[in-house]
Amino acid sequence: MAKPKKTKSKSEGNSGRKGLAIDSFCAWDGDILVLNILGTPSANKDAIGKPKGHQLKVSVTAAPVGGKATDHMVRFLAKEFGVTVNDIEVVFGRFNVNKQLRIQSPKQLPSVINKQLSQEQAG
Repeated sequence: MAKPKKTKSKSEGNSGRKGLAIDSFCAWDGDILVLNILGTPSANKDAIGKPKGHQLKVSVTAAPVGGKATDHMVRFLAKEFGVTVNDIEVVFGRFNVNKQLRIQSPKQLPSVINKQLSQEQAG
């Protein structure tokens, strides 16, 4: 299967690529971290929550108007992973609470993600 062309846009949303089917809320695809997210807009604070099934809960303070909550989430997650906003691609779900993100070469991993990836490697 040919590898799809990589795009680095935080705002385009669907880049024509289908999301990667993963058995967890996170997985490595080469040096790219793929995250399935259940977003909560208009929250009291920006926070990475706990896994729920095959998604990771992420809350943001921004309202869900015209993709602004997703854009805010990308900026928040860029800081959490030690990358630039351009290193995060919204594969699908820019206007939906269900999202998949691809994070290029994260410099740091939040503990919930580090724990999950460690368990997968050990198992």
